[in-house]
Amino acid sequence: MALDQPDDSGHDHVAEILAGWAVERPDVDLSAQGVVGRVLRLSRLFERGLATVFAQYRINGGEFDVLATLRRVGGVGGLSASSLASRCMLSSAAMTNRLDRLEATGLVRRGTDSVDGRVVRISLTESGRRLIDEALPLHAKNQDAMLESLSTEERQTLAQLLGRLLQAWESKVDGPGGP
Repeated sequence: MALDQPDDSGHDHVAEILAGWAVERPDVDLSAQGVVGRVLRLSRLFERGLATVFAQYRINGGEFDVLATLRRVGGVGGLSASSLASRCMLSSAAMTNRLDRLEATGLVRRGTDSVDGRVVRISLTESGRRLIDEALPLHAKNQDAMLESLSTEERQTLAQLLGRLLQAWESKVDGPGGP
């Protein structure tokens, strides 16, 4: 059976891992692995599923993130390269690589800030705006299909719990002593 296919027992692969450890090392509390393992596995599976929509537009998930960020908060003037990198949780080098690809395909443009000529501003081109406006509804529909096994109430509960966990981790990383 392929690793990304559920088995007939109703158990997922993380449950199999936990069952194995329960036999081999019953003295170790691995209950957190039930959450962390599933989140990590779902992340990989979701990324594969999301890539199907992005591929239709000849972009990848990272490029979609840049385009979506610019569309959502960039306005007419765009965003500074550093602000865009921060919002996309990227290093400046990684952002430069993404912008080089997006600029080469005519989806974004780099410009100089009108107030501070040292600041590079990134904005969507008309082609970039059309692409993200067309791709976004398909992306949303794809995400909805990924969660079809959950009810609306279950989705809301899961989103709240994951949000609480994410907020706790972001405050550790972004707070005092964080990178």
